[in-house]
Amino acid sequence: MRTLSDQEIVRREKAENIRNMGMDPFGQKFERTHYAQEIKDKYSSVEHDAFESMDDTATVAGRIMFIRKMGKASFFSIQDKTGKIQVYISINDIGEEAYSLFKTADLGDIVGVYGKIMKTQTGEVTIKCLKYTHLVKALRPLPEKFHGLTDIEERYRRRYVDLIMNEESKKIAFTRPKIIRCIQNYMDNQGFTEVETPVLTTLLTGASARPFTTHHNTQDLDMYLRIALELPLKRLLVGGMEAVYEIGRTFRNEGMDPKHNPEFTLMEAYLAYSDLEGMMDLTEGMYTTIARDVMGKMVYNWCGNEINLEGPWRRVSMTDAIKEQTGIDFKQEMTLEEAKKLALEHDILVEDHFTVGHIINAFFEKYVEETLIQPTFLYGHPVEISPLTKKNPEDPRFVDRFELFIGGKEFANAYTELNDPIDQLERFEDQLKERDLGNDEANDIDMDFIEALEYGMPPAGGIGYGIDRLCMLFTESDSIRDVILFPTMKERR
Repeated sequence: MRTLSDQEIVRREKAENIRNMGMDPFGQKFERTHYAQEIKDKYSSVEHDAFESMDDTATVAGRIMFIRKMGKASFFSIQDKTGKIQVYISINDIGEEAYSLFKTADLGDIVGVYGKIMKTQTGEVTIKCLKYTHLVKALRPLPEKFHGLTDIEERYRRRYVDLIMNEESKKIAFTRPKIIRCIQNYMDNQGFTEVETPVLTTLLTGASARPFTTHHNTQDLDMYLRIALELPLKRLLVGGMEAVYEIGRTFRNEGMDPKHNPEFTLMEAYLAYSDLEGMMDLTEGMYTTIARDVMGKMVYNWCGNEINLEGPWRRVSMTDAIKEQTGIDFKQEMTLEEAKKLALEHDILVEDHFTVGHIINAFFEKYVEETLIQPTFLYGHPVEISPLTKKNPEDPRFVDRFELFIGGKEFANAYTELNDPIDQLERFEDQLKERDLGNDEANDIDMDFIEALEYGMPPAGGIGYGIDRLCMLFTESDSIRDVILFPTMKERR
């Protein structure tokens, strides 16, 4: 049993006293007419003397964040979801019994206030309390005002306290849904249909990642939490839905760091009769729409970089980007041994399953990725690392794929989708060979998907977006934990 602090003991005694007065210390339904920011916005420009001839009233509710008790009259502030507003309370206005109840209030208590709107001599919009209602007794004290939750880990573990004490955390919490709503509206206006697909699956497909495993008791069947959304959405293209997207939780049983959380939000979209260029246009349009309509600006300071989202965004091939940084031209044909020699000379570890394509990708990750600061569409990936992508008709060593990089980090991954069932089966089989050579992130063979392709999937473009990272950019947050309300945390020791 946890030992209560002196403050917690006193607060429990106050709660019992409230109950003895015939009131519920944890409140009932309360009707309010206004929010704090709504009142301040409406009356901030009204001069102090003008309130003398006004009789405007409001009923508000929120958490007490500040109290200055001064005998028979006091000031306090309450905080609702929109912000704080000051309240003036006097024994002459509400009576001795109600004022005595107020005098027992603590920071963190939730109360209701009905009163007249006024402005103090210092110009602060204030509610003159005419009726005071106790709603909820807070049994634990809030963190000390000027420091709040200084332990970063505790901020994420006790997000509810962080939201009370930290205005920036609250701002991010309300901004993220606005961003997602903007994405939905943008996609809907582009003719897409939002759908839902299964979270539980029996196969690992759509990405290279380690899964979370679970078990279905009724069927006695091992299952996975999905690592991507791709193959079910592409089945819908086969079925004729033509333009579909999903924003959904996805799970990868991998490490945690400031840019990765095992449970994250992914958006994937697929458009029949489109291609890589179409996905670039869709993406640039989506980002600039969010920047304009939600955030109201195009330039962002993110992870030490100034990012300008004004288009047009740069488009460069992986081989050209590598050549810019290293002088090596991987567009030229070369044997695996030649590529291994170059890797050795450039301190790149070659794993057993590596081909020339894997080595090209390793060069990119080591020498190029972190240099792509401004929005850049990087295209032309090796076929070996892109098992679901259509080969480039001019050079089948590479595929029609791009990744969007901003601030040296990947933000999106797009394909001209592979719709040849024979080629797709060969790619799946190559993935199994890689697994035998030690690549434990290789895809399974999804024979039902092969069957779907055999019915005919239209030419299409497809893309996946990391929604958490997108929100990090727009809210200028350095850690993914700042944009996920309840991030995965290590167990307390």
